[in-house]
Amino acid sequence: MRSVTYSMGVSLDGYIVGPDGGFDWTAPDEEVFRFATDEVRQVGVHLLGRRLYETMLYWETAEQDASLDFSTLEFAAIWKSLPKVVFSTTLSAVRGNARLASGGLAEEIERLRAEPGEGDIAIGGATLAAEAAASGLVDEYRARVYPVLVGGGIPFFPRNERRVGLELVETRTFSSQVVHLRYRVAR
Repeated sequence: MRSVTYSMGVSLDGYIVGPDGGFDWTAPDEEVFRFATDEVRQVGVHLLGRRLYETMLYWETAEQDASLDFSTLEFAAIWKSLPKVVFSTTLSAVRGNARLASGGLAEEIERLRAEPGEGDIAIGGATLAAEAAASGLVDEYRARVYPVLVGGGIPFFPRNERRVGLELVETRTFSSQVVHLRYRVAR
């Protein structure tokens, strides 16, 4: 069965976006960028909330920028071809290899898990990931912890008032002092 993974950059104090809405502190160096690209290679479909979808629209046309290096163009090609499902109550259409979700999150994940296919079901966007976590739908949490305290904002982990046991699967420390933590939900 395909796993549902939640992967984001996070500050040491637990936020994916700071109190000012900024996340410039998550700009990866080459080493972290290559790691993130390899992680996306393992994804079969990506579920996104509206805000993350709109942020990632840049990658739909990034290959037109002649100043981009090979690694960035490689990520753009992987992202552009990746099937995406967008959850939004305000969008009426999406672009590229994306479609609007036709049902609720749990129904969409159940359908995707039942379909034949390779790769993980990645979930992105704090609100969408919080809904999946609260419903027990996330199988793995993957955090790239940045050495910064932002003091508030949107938390990586939602407050859902329930305890979830985790098993450490992998750690990696990059030369930039970013630490990758991968945990599987203990069942």
